[in-house]
Amino acid sequence: MPVEILMPALSPTMEEGTLAKWLVKEGDTVSSGDLMAEIETDKATMEFEAVDEGVIGKILVAEGTEGVAVNSPIAILLAEGETADDIGSTAAKSAPSATDTGGDVAPSGAADAVAPPAPTASAAADGTRVFASPLARRIAADKGLDLSQIQGSGPRGRIVKADVINATASPAKTAPAAVAPVAAAASVAAAPAGPSTDVVLKMYADRPYEEIKLDGMRKTIAARLTEAKQTIPHFYLRRDIKLDALLKFRSTLNKQLEARGVKLSVNDFIIKACALALQQVPAANAVWAGDRMLQLKPSDVAVAVAIEGGLFTPVLRDAEMKSLSALSAEMKDLAGRARDKKLAPSEYQGGTFAISNLGMFGIDNFDAVINPPHGAILAVGAGAKKPVVGEDGELAVATVMSVTLSVDHRVIDGALGAELLRAIVENLENPIGMLA
Repeated sequence: MPVEILMPALSPTMEEGTLAKWLVKEGDTVSSGDLMAEIETDKATMEFEAVDEGVIGKILVAEGTEGVAVNSPIAILLAEGETADDIGSTAAKSAPSATDTGGDVAPSGAADAVAPPAPTASAAADGTRVFASPLARRIAADKGLDLSQIQGSGPRGRIVKADVINATASPAKTAPAAVAPVAAAASVAAAPAGPSTDVVLKMYADRPYEEIKLDGMRKTIAARLTEAKQTIPHFYLRRDIKLDALLKFRSTLNKQLEARGVKLSVNDFIIKACALALQQVPAANAVWAGDRMLQLKPSDVAVAVAIEGGLFTPVLRDAEMKSLSALSAEMKDLAGRARDKKLAPSEYQGGTFAISNLGMFGIDNFDAVINPPHGAILAVGAGAKKPVVGEDGELAVATVMSVTLSVDHRVIDGALGAELLRAIVENLENPIGMLA
């Protein structure tokens, strides 16, 4: 019976890949160990090889095809004596019902993606048929392993190379109790994020309380933050920033701007510093868009504004182009209308980056939750007098502000995030340069 060659899973998290190149063509004879194709994953291009011999009867997926799902048929292998006429609907019926976890992976990183026909099975001592790839059988023989004692992870429970490599000599059959922790873990993973409403009401039935109904804003905040923490791979970068030069410069500017009724805040400088940093590190000025990233040209910076019952994140668009006084005036207007809930959707949607400043509440440092689809958010703590070691090695006192950059690892890798945070720090510690 013709056998379907399946798209292999070349990593534990791989769900699809690109069939970059076929190394065989229809009519070619392949043997165990022959390289068959090159597969591109999100990390690298890897080769995979056959474990059964036969003839490539039909190639189902063309070179360069993207988004090929793991375990989907990519070609059909014919056994000795079979011809292309035998393919028909028979091959479709041979599709495996079990999940192929990647097959036999050769030392070069190649994977076995060929589902073996039934005749390759042998019998265990109790008469049970054991299905295993030829490569797995050879390795088992070399290691002195009993194949009947190994649990297969390939199609139809077939034993593949990885199963044999991970097995120990003559392991005992798995007892039901051994799988209980796995089942328990799966149950926990599938459990809801918290107890149900009925359970909570019963829990506090004997305690006085006031029930507060959720409005649309709180429901939205709860849903978006839950989504963010469950689906965004956050990582965090922390830095201390010396503010003395900025505070001195701000004081000088405010004296000059006093006649115009402008008073700059430290937050205005932070907005400007972040906007410029996104221009200095353009690869970090990006958002996650499901199956792609969008790298924006302008610096559209969102700033969290606390309001009664929740928060808004109005967006200052083209912030890198605006003066400190313009940013200050726009931020005051947006914050005022946010508190009155008079912002238009276009004024709080979008942006690539956000700032959340709790320093005004005396918070030293904290970790902010990314607002999707943003690539990062900067959490700003309070500036405080702290002892520091100067460049001359002498102990001194400086005003230091702690910041934490929460980063979406899908959009920004560690080194890129560190480069972005360094640019923000340098802008704030050298404020005059932001006016250039």
